Amino acid sequence: MNRNNIHKRGYDFDLLQNKYPAIIPYIITTKDGKQSINFADPKAVKILNTALLFTHYQIKYWHFSDEHLCPAIPGRVDYIHYLNDLLDKEGIKNTTILDIGTGASVIYPLLGQTVAKWKFVATDITQKTLEKAQKIIKTNKLDKFIKLRHQTDKSAIFKGIIKKTDSFAASMCNPPFYSSLEEANKATSQKLKGLAKSKKTDIAQDNGLIEKKIQKPQRNFSGKNNELWYKGGEKAFVHNYLYESSFYKDQVNWFSILVSNKKNIKSMQLSLEKLGATSIKTIPMQHGNKITRIVAWTFL
Repeated sequence: MNRNNIHKRGYDFDLLQNKYPAIIPYIITTKDGKQSINFADPKAVKILNTALLFTHYQIKYWHFSDEHLCPAIPGRVDYIHYLNDLLDKEGIKNTTILDIGTGASVIYPLLGQTVAKWKFVATDITQKTLEKAQKIIKTNKLDKFIKLRHQTDKSAIFKGIIKKTDSFAASMCNPPFYSSLEEANKATSQKLKGLAKSKKTDIAQDNGLIEKKIQKPQRNFSGKNNELWYKGGEKAFVHNYLYESSFYKDQVNWFSILVSNKKNIKSMQLSLEKLGATSIKTIPMQHGNKITRIVAWTFL
């Protein structure tokens, strides 16, 4: 994790219980006597991330329906820190960020405003999702810092969003990883295979092993269709993203996006060189066994 990420040493469950008592029923004790939660339980995962926001980021209200994607805070704030490092190194003083596909949790604007004092324009293709995000923004009194825009064209990313008078320090995006709902469910089954081989199984946790009865394998994350998959998968989305970015090269200092599949990096670099990017950076991020990376580029 980034050197500035306060979660790099794990979770302080004593502090979380003290600050956010609602997490107490979800805390378990591992075989080695440490506190944790059942990471295979979506309710436990959501309450943990809510507690982290409340305790460390002064976000007092963060409610949305379980059908929406629940982001893991340590990984999301890592993106904020790495992007902030890049902007600082480049000496960019503009503090307005464009968040593509903010979702009902509006997580990057919440973290970015708290951690880096950024202002945000955040987008989504679903009006109802934006209404839920707006309630979170308003309740936390962040209206002055976070503005929402509806992307009415589902095939577009920046088109119709970036106005002629706009100027952004950077764009950021956590794209859909899968090409279909079936692929998303298949990936989930593989992920949980080791967690639920039978009704009684040992579940691997961050700090040890616990014994848990599982009636039926389920996702430990949620997500609407547009949050999880995109026609053509991650590769199609990121290439759409970088192609459209070339039309707004003078209005965004740095474009950035999370890339899960390492195989997509080479084709992105080749395409960006053809489009005229003057600098391309790949920033690796690792959280436990999960490895991803930020790809950032500029035309300036």
